[in-house]
Amino acid sequence: MSSDHAKYQRLIDYCATLPPTPTAVVHPCDQSSLEGAMEAARLGLIAPILVGPREQILTAAKQCGIDVSKVEIMDAPDSNAAAAAAVALVREGKAEALMKGSLHTDELLAAVVKRDTGLRTARRISHCFVMDVPGHDETLIITDAAVNIAPTLEEKADILQNAINLAHALRIPEVRVAILSAMEIVNPKVPSTVEAAALCKMVDRRQITGAIVDGPLALDNAINIEAAKTKKIDSPVAGRANVLLVPDLEAGNMLAKSLSFLAGADAAGIVLGARVPIILTSRADSLLTRLASCAVAALVAQARREGERILG
Repeated sequence: MSSDHAKYQRLIDYCATLPPTPTAVVHPCDQSSLEGAMEAARLGLIAPILVGPREQILTAAKQCGIDVSKVEIMDAPDSNAAAAAAVALVREGKAEALMKGSLHTDELLAAVVKRDTGLRTARRISHCFVMDVPGHDETLIITDAAVNIAPTLEEKADILQNAINLAHALRIPEVRVAILSAMEIVNPKVPSTVEAAALCKMVDRRQITGAIVDGPLALDNAINIEAAKTKKIDSPVAGRANVLLVPDLEAGNMLAKSLSFLAGADAAGIVLGARVPIILTSRADSLLTRLASCAVAALVAQARREGERILG
């Protein structure tokens, strides 16, 4: 394993020591989704239940030489039915995570957010990329780059709290959040700067908890200490952020993909805010990234179980 991926490998190695997380894998009917799920099972990260058209799953397994004979397969006629059946497994207590297979993200999340039969909580559902960036010492969480298109201030508060909770599940010792904009001053003509200031005041009033939060900050002075010093920004976050809250989905998507395709970063994906973590992978993801996404979900599921024990 190259040093470029050391952060992911440490994460995977640690999670392999935990009990595997029962995971409903939704519509795993192609090589990449089936291979990722079965390799995660081999490493002990998840205990998969394959949910989808049985014959398609068996055909895909045969074509890529994967043995699924010892794995439970729940037959469902199509991707929509598979998503509904996987959600039902969670509601019945038989799965503690969901994993996206070869279906559209919208199909899976539509089943998750259904009011009466889904997995909604009081918190807004949001997505986090957990980035392993070569040359950057810490894991970098970016949110939201995949679910919420143009979040309101109220929705950003939920997105922020979801990301903070994820950072704690990942055992990040000090969570430092930068609320990003194009500048580091509050400018009434730039709404994201005003919302950043409001979010910081919500942290002061303990409406959002668990992290040191500052913003607005531009990307350079959020992650580069010299840039922060040049701008004379006095902040415990500036130059040291390990969580980046972006203004909207377009900014987050471009930031994450820039890191992936220009800096060689890997981007594990997780959806939070539902009853269980949702492993959201892309067809372009490497096997390592898929395994890292499973490991992230395993830690979130473990944190959820520990929280229930404390509350119970």
